Amino acid sequence: MSSYDLFLSYEGDFDQVSASIRNKINRTIPSQNGEKRKNAIRAAKREIEEAEEIILQMGMELLNIQQSMHTHFQERISVYKSDLEKLKRGLEIASSRVSEPSVIETDIDQRARLLTGTERLADSSRRLQDSHRIALETETIDANILEVLHTQREQILRIRDTSKEEDSYIEKAQRTIEGMARRVKIKHIIAAVAIITLITFCSKRK
Repeated sequence: MSSYDLFLSYEGDFDQVSASIRNKINRTIPSQNGEKRKNAIRAAKREIEEAEEIILQMGMELLNIQQSMHTHFQERISVYKSDLEKLKRGLEIASSRVSEPSVIETDIDQRARLLTGTERLADSSRRLQDSHRIALETETIDANILEVLHTQREQILRIRDTSKEEDSYIEKAQRTIEGMARRVKIKHIIAAVAIITLITFCSKRK
């Protein structure tokens, strides 16, 4: 392949690389954020280095082209160098700008925030309902406990009253038995005295 053909081949390579750099500057970098944006900037810098290498190869091939054509090709190399400088400045500007989200990304982000807010509101409502339900259940349980305690208190009072009545009955029975025992003893004593008196009276008559 002649130096002329090689020079034309390098021109084609430069056009492809410069188009890729321009696309990154105008579209890719402004639309990206974070690590993706950094990767796009690094890729553009590598392509700029590649474009510089291509221009250097053009200059080397220019030495082998006919002297009569040097001026024409030298002018073309100058144009490529100028274009590359513009791309470098464009990359610097694109790298220093803060990326702005697209309309679609902004709309999606707003919808996501709205959905998150709705979910939080629903979650708060569920928690409030659960708290209200627990409070009602607790109130019902407390009422049941109080009712049970009241019933048990009444049962204890009835048992105590019954116990008092039973104690009273026992005391009355004991007093009755003691009275009967005393009366039996008295009857025994009277009977004994009567017998002794009778025996004494009979003895005297004899």
